[in-house]
Amino acid sequence: MVALVGISGSLRKASHNRALLRAVGETLPAGAALEILDGALDLPIFNSDLADPASVVDLKARIGAADGVVFAVPEYNYSIPGGLKNALDWLSRPPPLSPLRGKPVALVGAASGMSGTIRAQGHLRAMLVYSDTPCLNQPEVLIPRAHERFDAEGRLTDASTRALLERFGAAFVAFVARYRNES
Repeated sequence: MVALVGISGSLRKASHNRALLRAVGETLPAGAALEILDGALDLPIFNSDLADPASVVDLKARIGAADGVVFAVPEYNYSIPGGLKNALDWLSRPPPLSPLRGKPVALVGAASGMSGTIRAQGHLRAMLVYSDTPCLNQPEVLIPRAHERFDAEGRLTDASTRALLERFGAAFVAFVARYRNES
């Protein structure tokens, strides 16, 4: 079994990125499962003078136990949301012990506009270099006009997006397996 965790960069319960994570979980190949970590961004503002609070210890443990992480990245002001950046600051410290070090990750993103979160995903990829986190490059999941692809309850209704997510899931599970075999 390939155990994946998903973190939505949006705090909104009805966000398209949360819906996208659910759709990723639904389209994974047999033998893989995705647990969405609700509340993963409910962390205090990072302060390196503090010991890790319980919420950070829990998040680090859950990521450490997973085989891989899927980040659903909304785009706020051409970058990632502050809550996601804050979580990365906690997760990357101390660098040698970061649960992201060597942990395979993949990025997905949905937006109501045409960018499909391309800028935010580029910024997150650059940030993951600090923790030496390998990131799946292809296929990219940049979903534009998300409001046309999900219904009012957040269910994916678009066949082409579902096909993309099936290819993405297969590629990410293979990517995770590659890193399992190297360690």
